[in-house]
Amino acid sequence: MSLKNFSRTGLAALAAAILIALALSLPTFHVSYAQAPGAAPAVPGAPAASETAAPAASPSPPACSATVLEKCSPNSGDTAWMLTSMAIVLMMTIPGLALFYGGMVRKKNVGDTVMTSFAITCLISVLWLLFTYSLAFRGGTPFIGGFDRAGLQGILSDIANGIGNPNPLAPTIPESVYSMFQLTFAIITAALIAGSFAERMKFSAMLWFIGLWAIFVYSPIAHWVWGPDGFLNSSNNAAWVKVLDFAGGTVVHVNSGTAGLMAALMLGRRKETGPPHNVVLTMIGASLLWVGWFGFNAGSAVSAGMQAGMAMLVTHTATATAGFTWMLVEWMMRGKPTVLGICSGAVAGLVAITPASGFVGPMGAFAIGIAAGIICYWGCTGLKHTFGYDDALDTFGVHAVGGAAGAILTGIFAISEYGGTSGAIEGNWGQVINQCIGVGIVFVYDVVVTLIILKVVDLMIGLRVSQEVERDGLDFALHGETIQ
Repeated sequence: MSLKNFSRTGLAALAAAILIALALSLPTFHVSYAQAPGAAPAVPGAPAASETAAPAASPSPPACSATVLEKCSPNSGDTAWMLTSMAIVLMMTIPGLALFYGGMVRKKNVGDTVMTSFAITCLISVLWLLFTYSLAFRGGTPFIGGFDRAGLQGILSDIANGIGNPNPLAPTIPESVYSMFQLTFAIITAALIAGSFAERMKFSAMLWFIGLWAIFVYSPIAHWVWGPDGFLNSSNNAAWVKVLDFAGGTVVHVNSGTAGLMAALMLGRRKETGPPHNVVLTMIGASLLWVGWFGFNAGSAVSAGMQAGMAMLVTHTATATAGFTWMLVEWMMRGKPTVLGICSGAVAGLVAITPASGFVGPMGAFAIGIAAGIICYWGCTGLKHTFGYDDALDTFGVHAVGGAAGAILTGIFAISEYGGTSGAIEGNWGQVINQCIGVGIVFVYDVVVTLIILKVVDLMIGLRVSQEVERDGLDFALHGETIQ
């Protein structure tokens, strides 16, 4: 009998794998989790410290900074902004992306679509706790981080004394906040992929694929571009190629869009398609994405300062420009502007400005917005129709095409006054070459490893639902629910 018939076995194996990983991680956890740093272990029957001596006055901890990274006091303003950014970036996936995608599929698949976003949020969060944060954002090699934060061990958070040890990548905020902020990026990157394979992938296969992809694709690519010793990180003096990616043009958008295309190609075309179920849901989802993206881009400054303010300004400028541009292009090409079109254009603008948001000024953002509206419209129409792939909700056309365009345009419009690096507009054409190299490396690695993961999952449990399930809808067949 074929292994593909054992979907429930596959799910059980996934749960077992997570539990085994947790069990293997337990020996690395330390008793220091339960006691203040430097405190002696409690001895049964011994008098409490308060009963034997008055506490000695201790000096105020120094402020955390790029040069003070141990037992220091985080900046309260930066911390407040990053807590807010984390919350609204999480909102981008649930409910933002869930509604955006849910409105575009047919009614019989809405439940599976929103369930996918929710389940991915849970799965990626568990993997982040166990080891993917450590692999992506801790020092190790130029290619991957280490395991010193497996189980998030070692994150000092002395609440009584208000001190912590921040990640060097975000020196003024607690590492717990930085980890949570980056977790929301990992969540939405994985969730975006689902737009390409919507309405035809098994739910169990989706969980296996996304989990493996988060480990073997997202974690290393995030480390390459953003890790302290990543070989593409522009802030790393030893980087081989200095790629500018302020908030995820390569790490999030080229990465997710390319993986989505590979999944669409492996699964094949849908047997039937139909109009969007509810464009109002899509509009609400796009609006939540727009608002949440301020945390996405401005939050990537990891401080409440000048760069965060400019990142917010250029994000809004590019988004509005791209939405309006897409509307005009669609109006000219098809005779009518649509809600789905202007929403897609706005998301394209958000995608394209993401890598540039900390490096360009308002007029650069305006140019990027125009380019995104035109290029991504072509990516979702002409490019897709030319090659005939079924990118169901245009993840590749918007995110990979828009992310690549934004990354390359960053190399053109970067201004040293805003981000410390000049682009071609200031005479540094070499940065454009660096951006192209970064996009190419991410694309090639993503294609190869994603296809391997998909093939493995297909051999294990099968990727695609049966024709009967696809015809009747995934909601009832896979989840036992129907959406009214």
